[in-house]
Amino acid sequence: MFEASQLITFIIASIILLVIPGPAIFFIVAKSIDQGRTAGIVSVLGIQLGTLFHIGAASLGISAILVTSALAFSLVKYAGAAYLIYLGVKALISKNDTTGLNVEVKKQKLNKVFFQGMIVNVLNPKTALFFFAFLPQFINPAAGSPTVQIFTLGLLFIILSIVSDGIYAMLAGSIKGFLHRNPVRIKIQKYISGVIYIILGLVTLVAEPVRNK
Repeated sequence: MFEASQLITFIIASIILLVIPGPAIFFIVAKSIDQGRTAGIVSVLGIQLGTLFHIGAASLGISAILVTSALAFSLVKYAGAAYLIYLGVKALISKNDTTGLNVEVKKQKLNKVFFQGMIVNVLNPKTALFFFAFLPQFINPAAGSPTVQIFTLGLLFIILSIVSDGIYAMLAGSIKGFLHRNPVRIKIQKYISGVIYIILGLVTLVAEPVRNK
């Protein structure tokens, strides 16, 4: 279905895009620093489920509608921005027990972390823009079903994303212990996480759809 050179080009381009920090990366890093590697990996999986949603949407043409309809794009954009800002404010006002020798940080259940990761990516208009503007460059209608090609490349992208995002989660999670051994560090980490979420929300607000010339 795909030529070797075509797949290699797609893999290289995907890796370049994945290693550049974006909303998903910052969310994963914040969760990893906040709750450790396990939560970071779970957030990675949640992000990928959100990506799977966009793959399905792209194959059905929903992404095309999203980026060509100002109203649809705005609804997704504002919903995503509001959710991220909500997470940021919640992190900033949360209270941690820093009394005694052992510092305890309130942990979210992993299923909640997974759900948040999924929502963050489902409501991330940049993900829809990626699959609308990037994937079609590698689709050849003469080589078979475009839908099958989109799903194949999308699943390959998810595999690459799991590896790339997983590395970010592991590295960020490795400094959790250092942060949580000191009450002052915990407060600093809490504010950093909250600010990251809010910044992500503001960045989402300025996302613009791709317009055909």
